[in-house]
Amino acid sequence: MSKNLVVVESPAKARTLSQFLGKDYTLKASMGHVRDLPEKELGVDLDNDFSPKYVVLSKKRKVISEIKSEAGSATTVYLATDPDREGEAISWHIVQAAKLGKVTVKRVVFHEITKEAISNAFRHPRPIDLRMVNAQQARRILDRLVGYKLSPLLWKRVRPGLSAGRVQSVALKLVVDREAEISGFIPVEYWSIEAELAKESARSPRFRAVFMGLFGGGKIELRNEEQTQRLTDELKGASYAVSAVTQKRGARQPAPPFITSTLQQEAWRKFRFSAKQTMAVAQQLYEGLPLGKQGSVGLITYMRTDSTRVSTSAISDTRSYIEEKYGPDFLPPTPRRFVRKVKGAQEAHEAIRPTSIRREPAQIEANLSKEQLKLYTLIWQRMVSSQMAAAQIDTTTVNIEAKSDSKSYLFRAKKSVISFPGFLTLYQESRDDDEDENGKGSLPEFSKGEQLRLLKLSPEQHFTQPLPRYTEATLVKTLEELGIGRPSTYAPILSVIQERGYVERGNGKLLPTELGIIVSGLLSEHFADIVNVGFTSQMEEKLDQIASGQLEWIPMLREFYYPFEELVVRAASAIRKISEPTEEICELCGRPMVIKWGRRGKFLSCSGFPQCKHAKPIVVTTNVACPNPDCDGELIERRSKKGRLFYGCSRFPKCKSATWDKPLPQPCPKCQGLLTMSKKGTAKCTQCDYEGEADAEE
Repeated sequence: MSKNLVVVESPAKARTLSQFLGKDYTLKASMGHVRDLPEKELGVDLDNDFSPKYVVLSKKRKVISEIKSEAGSATTVYLATDPDREGEAISWHIVQAAKLGKVTVKRVVFHEITKEAISNAFRHPRPIDLRMVNAQQARRILDRLVGYKLSPLLWKRVRPGLSAGRVQSVALKLVVDREAEISGFIPVEYWSIEAELAKESARSPRFRAVFMGLFGGGKIELRNEEQTQRLTDELKGASYAVSAVTQKRGARQPAPPFITSTLQQEAWRKFRFSAKQTMAVAQQLYEGLPLGKQGSVGLITYMRTDSTRVSTSAISDTRSYIEEKYGPDFLPPTPRRFVRKVKGAQEAHEAIRPTSIRREPAQIEANLSKEQLKLYTLIWQRMVSSQMAAAQIDTTTVNIEAKSDSKSYLFRAKKSVISFPGFLTLYQESRDDDEDENGKGSLPEFSKGEQLRLLKLSPEQHFTQPLPRYTEATLVKTLEELGIGRPSTYAPILSVIQERGYVERGNGKLLPTELGIIVSGLLSEHFADIVNVGFTSQMEEKLDQIASGQLEWIPMLREFYYPFEELVVRAASAIRKISEPTEEICELCGRPMVIKWGRRGKFLSCSGFPQCKHAKPIVVTTNVACPNPDCDGELIERRSKKGRLFYGCSRFPKCKSATWDKPLPQPCPKCQGLLTMSKKGTAKCTQCDYEGEADAEE
């Protein structure tokens, strides 16, 4: 008897869906994309309206054959790929590759894998949305045109095997430009003064107050030690009295439920999960995990979203849970609706939330991996806290007049106390810096005019600091704010610039490599209008307009390509191979040696090439001894056949000790083994289970 065929992307999603659909449905997983542009040619017909030449991926030929066979005897083929442009395109490609033109094909869309959502989706199928498909095609063709045309220029200028991407190049430029700002930053000296004071009573507790300037208004810039010392000497002889005490109660509101970018940011801050790791774990939670007798259950809603909207039923369930669990005081009088959204947000999507708020993390802890539990708990707490009452914070501010013989100065002490925790009982959002929101220490009770004793003055020197290097969290935040990329692209952007060796992580920060700086400089020099934040953001807006039917995709490609092609032609004639002169002399012919780039990184080559072909590698040492106790070599930088950086013994091939992670000079405090810098920015031992914070010097 013929059945309905349902096609999804993954086996996990198929297992979860099968529990809701029953025996009349056969499920098949496509394992992601089934067609793409060919690897070894442009695959875009420039003379025929940018017509793409798609090929079935070699690993998917068997899958397509099986789908085609199953579809031949099926009553209806339901395409249940993910509810975004990428999922829409996968469904369209499946139809084309399996030649399902004569079969009844319907598209079903759901944002959570629950019985109610699946039933509703299958009751309301629709055709494939070709507007979304065309938006995805336009993005893919744009990326292919840019990558295929720019990459050969990098081969000519730097070394073979390099590649350039449309959006990734802008992300790289952000990292490189920030590093240039840091390198060129000129610190400016300034000073602060802190007073340690107490009430007249001998047993009164001490407290601290910060110098603010002239009493009654007027700022004093403390620029050097001499100026600060003169003021400090004057303040030592001043009389101190309370001029005003103000108390204010403020409300702190909870953060909205997660969208893709904020989930990636918070998972990095709290767990040091990379964006790629966060999305991989979130995909597992969305597609479904086995929960004992319950079978496979989808635990969260779709994780690629830019909308903070939450369904009315989910809000109602959450509010009921809060009242039962925490009591009526922790429930605001009306449901909280979040209106913040990024440009181009798709209102059909919801925020990332648990599919059932009643499924507490502790109830399913035994069924989840460590990473799955961490991320599910984070999503669950964020959703529950978003509907809890605001926290109430009481802030006391004490203004103190320091009166000298000639002037009066202002000191200020502040203290904040949480009078009602509200949502903070459950969850507090992490920050990108170490700023302390509360005042320092405690404050006694004061009355206006009360005299105070000066115990100590502490002048302190400071220097202005440049903007910090990007982390994965702050780079994702910046990309979102600038309108670069979309929920499905943040993780790939960050992964690609690191995998290509353009950016590396050091102590959790993103650092451009020498190769990354060269590549970004080359692209900025010749393609300033393309590798540009504003231009890239405009292209994202145009892709959104294609998806909504406001813009046709072929005219958009035409408008982009022909000016771009002119830039490529001009750049190709202007670009010359990079070679940096050195003071080293060629051992064979006596000419100066120059630095060049090859597939394995930098090397020394004779400047007389091709007449003299003498070359030798540049050894970059780490000053870390080889961990092999029988070897007296040291670890040096090496490159794999694919160009990936690793660290191997200088006595290779006699000693084959190697590590992918950067070695640290200090030995493991637990076993004295080799410490390396992990991808999370921690110091991790290669011999035992030790893992700790890496020193800044390391």
